[in-house]
Amino acid sequence: MKFDVVVLTDHRYVAPKKNTPYIQNVLQEDQLVLDALKNKGLNVIRKSWDDPNFDWSSTKYALFRTTWDYFDRFKEFSEWLEKASKQTQFINSKELIHWNIDKHYLQDLSYARVTIPKTVFIEKGSEISLAEAIENAKSRHRFTTDIYILKPCVSGAARHTYKIKSDEISKHEVIFQALVKEEAMMLQEFQYHIVSEGEISMMVFNGEFTHAVLKIAKKGDFRVQDDFGGTVHNYTPDETQIAFAQKVVHAAPELPIYARVDIFKDNDGNWALAELEIFEPELWFRLNLKAADTLAKGIIKTCDFN
Repeated sequence: MKFDVVVLTDHRYVAPKKNTPYIQNVLQEDQLVLDALKNKGLNVIRKSWDDPNFDWSSTKYALFRTTWDYFDRFKEFSEWLEKASKQTQFINSKELIHWNIDKHYLQDLSYARVTIPKTVFIEKGSEISLAEAIENAKSRHRFTTDIYILKPCVSGAARHTYKIKSDEISKHEVIFQALVKEEAMMLQEFQYHIVSEGEISMMVFNGEFTHAVLKIAKKGDFRVQDDFGGTVHNYTPDETQIAFAQKVVHAAPELPIYARVDIFKDNDGNWALAELEIFEPELWFRLNLKAADTLAKGIIKTCDFN
């Protein structure tokens, strides 16, 4: 059987035995996308990216939605990505996925004059101590805070994300050395406004803003993800925030069909980019049901189904 689009998830969400609110959200989000594409007359199915029995050449396109185990299985996922890319086309493109899956992309966007948090990249295998890395950040990159965030360049759901105070640097040395031996890391200034004001996620399809949410961290935490008790609220951004989000997507190597632009007010009071998610972002269709239809229209407009 031939398909127009396969909506991609991971194996945990194909036939889940548990029915938690988190899983309900995953299933609802994917179903909204499936329904929107089917309503446009497309033949659509939902599959886990690692399904060993599915023939990827049987679909014209694969749409990444809830493949949220990729960073825990990165080597396996990367091998599958390369193999599947020779059998079908990706939404967004393979080139965009490769660019966006590693947060070195923030450096590229900074060169394109997008404001990002002050960031130092520590490459895999670097022979440097955490204390030396922080001292370098302060002297060469003008870090001014006495609290720092350490996280991997390939990650999600705040995996291996650490808040490090200046008097706790030595306590994190062992984990830092273990991490940098295996993968590239990022060192950033702690952003106080994310804790006090939250982080805004703005959904942008084919360059056009559709809707936004405000993510607020649980009291006493700095991570806005709901995995750590963060809450999500409908949000109406102003023109400046929308313009910033549109500037970000247009600075990517090619315009993504769908994207989530996470922005916040940095320590200098400027709007800055936390992340540009154009691979498998949560898009909160459940808070704006029309947005799934907007995505489907964009896919129809951009992709060739002849």
